[in-house]
Amino acid sequence: VLFVCHGNICRSVMAEYIMKDYIHKLKRDDEFLIESRAVSNEEIGNDIYYAAKDCLKRHGIPYANHHARRINRNDYEEFDYILMMDKSNIRNMSYYIDDDLHKVELLLKDRDISDPWYTRDFDRTYDDLCTGISEFISRIDGIE
Repeated sequence: VLFVCHGNICRSVMAEYIMKDYIHKLKRDDEFLIESRAVSNEEIGNDIYYAAKDCLKRHGIPYANHHARRINRNDYEEFDYILMMDKSNIRNMSYYIDDDLHKVELLLKDRDISDPWYTRDFDRTYDDLCTGISEFISRIDGIE
């Protein structure tokens, strides 16, 4: 499972660690490869944004050192699911990676997950990510 957002310092990396924590609590770590990427080059190499780290800490979600990376065709080939945070991420990725295998979808089916870099509402983003991840896991695996 690959989570993708604009810069890979807020939403996608938060989703990565939220899902890793969720899967770890189910004792199913060995069944999933979970990572995150960006569609832009703007934050490449940067760590998780400090406010995103603070949000993860408040919710008891462990995280590690991170270096933002941009999605590439090899990532596209390696991952079964590529979960995007908003429609503009899908559009931006489509300029350089064709979704010929139909792996790309929005994490939340009914709407975009707003970017907390702009909204400053990291808790709302956290809640949306948890909802999307829970629904995704239930849909693909029947995990409750």
